[in-house]
Amino acid sequence: MSLAADIPLSATFTWIPRQADFDAFARLSGDDNPIHVDPEFSARTRFGRTVSHGMLLYTRVFAHLKALYPGRPHALQTLMFPNPSYADEELTFSFQVNPGQADQILIEVKRSADGAVTLSGTCDLGGEK
Repeated sequence: MSLAADIPLSATFTWIPRQADFDAFARLSGDDNPIHVDPEFSARTRFGRTVSHGMLLYTRVFAHLKALYPGRPHALQTLMFPNPSYADEELTFSFQVNPGQADQILIEVKRSADGAVTLSGTCDLGGEK
């Protein structure tokens, strides 16, 4: 089943993750790696500051996908995290229907300031529930 005509072919959103988001996700997920939750530790790493959990970014992606394509289950997701996302830096989330595969959504998250891609992937949508 392909996407209905009234479903957007593309959409863009922004979000500024905060350290409080990293901390809350660490408590919820159990992933309390200091690179995510300890600014003093992170300052001594190659990143120079705390970085987002990849799955925290994906939870935001998932929420947008559910809102954009209601009733469409996610059959398959592919994700890569080529660059870090930092606390207090705006991210731009982009979603686009793959022109070559109507039931696949192309996903990209970029740091708004420098355009570095922090999440790249796809989501194959299943039929409506």
